[in-house]
Amino acid sequence: MKLIVGLGNPTAKYANTRHNIGFRVIDRLVNNSNAINISKNSFYGELYKSKQTLFLKPLTYMNLSGKSVIAVKNFYKIDMEDIIVVHDDIDLPFSALRFKRGGGNGGHNGLKSIDSTIGKDYIRVRMGIGKPERKSEVIGFVLGDFNESEEKIIDEWIDYTTKAIEELQIKTLNEIKSRYSLKSFKG
Repeated sequence: MKLIVGLGNPTAKYANTRHNIGFRVIDRLVNNSNAINISKNSFYGELYKSKQTLFLKPLTYMNLSGKSVIAVKNFYKIDMEDIIVVHDDIDLPFSALRFKRGGGNGGHNGLKSIDSTIGKDYIRVRMGIGKPERKSEVIGFVLGDFNESEEKIIDEWIDYTTKAIEELQIKTLNEIKSRYSLKSFKG
């Protein structure tokens, strides 16, 4: 069983923010696979299932994402190597895409929370959102919506990312890195 987690914040207020790119990818994966909703209150999130894959959107808000991830991991007895987390990354330029196992959290509160509950040895799908000019603007930037020019390529970038994640379930991480890593999405 694979667990694919998309990070974001619940409520319509955050739906199109940079921090919610993980939720948008999960929505696309759920739609593509005709997954069914199997959510329970004890999962602290929206959980969907299609064949041998679970798709999770933690509804705990970003800073407590680990609470939802560990609940699902423990309930379904999912091994660390079968967990994939999709998240925004301000250390990558907008529309870059990278893949790695483990590593630091780069100050990302969702990753910090997951690391503190299950450890660091899961696969990360890092989606670049760029960064503001000043460090003091980070919170407003990640909780802000993508601008108009960025929104023009978001759907295609999400499609590209979902294809990579679908293949990541059957191919090695190194194969996916070499085939799907991007400096920026050109469409």
